[in-house]
Amino acid sequence: MCDHCGCSMPESPKAHSHAHSHEHGHHHHHHHDHGHDHNHDEERRTIELHQSLMAQNDRLAQQNRGFFKGRGTLAVNIVSSPGSGKTAILEATLRDLKNEVQMATIVGDLATENDAIRLRQNGAPSVQITTGTVCHLDAHMIQHALEDLGREPLDLLFIENVGNLVCPAGFDLGEDIRVVVTSVTEGEDKPQKYPSIFQNADVVLLNKTDIAEAVGFDRTRALDAIREAAPGAVIFEVSARTGAGMTAWYDFLRERVQAKTGASQPAR
Repeated sequence: MCDHCGCSMPESPKAHSHAHSHEHGHHHHHHHDHGHDHNHDEERRTIELHQSLMAQNDRLAQQNRGFFKGRGTLAVNIVSSPGSGKTAILEATLRDLKNEVQMATIVGDLATENDAIRLRQNGAPSVQITTGTVCHLDAHMIQHALEDLGREPLDLLFIENVGNLVCPAGFDLGEDIRVVVTSVTEGEDKPQKYPSIFQNADVVLLNKTDIAEAVGFDRTRALDAIREAAPGAVIFEVSARTGAGMTAWYDFLRERVQAKTGASQPAR
């Protein structure tokens, strides 16, 4: 089960379809026994299986990290709740940086290929992973999606995680940067309600600032909450719709891409 919410996890890392849509292909069942009899052996096996699966994910994440390092690819894992606007942020980023940086995306959703289709329209390769009932991406899914992206040079890979502020916090994908997107329409206290995802953030994008006044958003309170939950994170206040604040986000990406690609070059 997942580290936090208790949703089902795959029993084993089975192969995904090598197409733009990846069906997770596992059936997940929840059994709730509300009686007073407890099978401690079964509980112990469940815990051991869970620990084994998490350890396996961490090993695969390290493999992914080595792959990205070897290719000089900056990997960015973007997480948020549904409707925060992370796909719109990616659309703008792909459009505005396409002449400077070689980019691609991996997109996770429970169903449909809608977001990958949207992102491909901005000129970048995009692989869709459909997870069925699983509310997060894991390192094994990323490995198979990377196979579909091929071996073309890639400076920047965006991984758009499944819309969820709980489970993705516990799964390392091998990324260099973890970005949390939140929006003014979600209220000021999201970091207080979901601290784990913010604690692990390198960057927080506060989106939809163009409608902050209309929804009665308290900017000071929100920024204080973000800083308390994610004291090490860089915060960008942006509007994907109007472009406000996006230049600072782009400059951050340019700097990090340059650092990653430069570090990957052999010494002369």
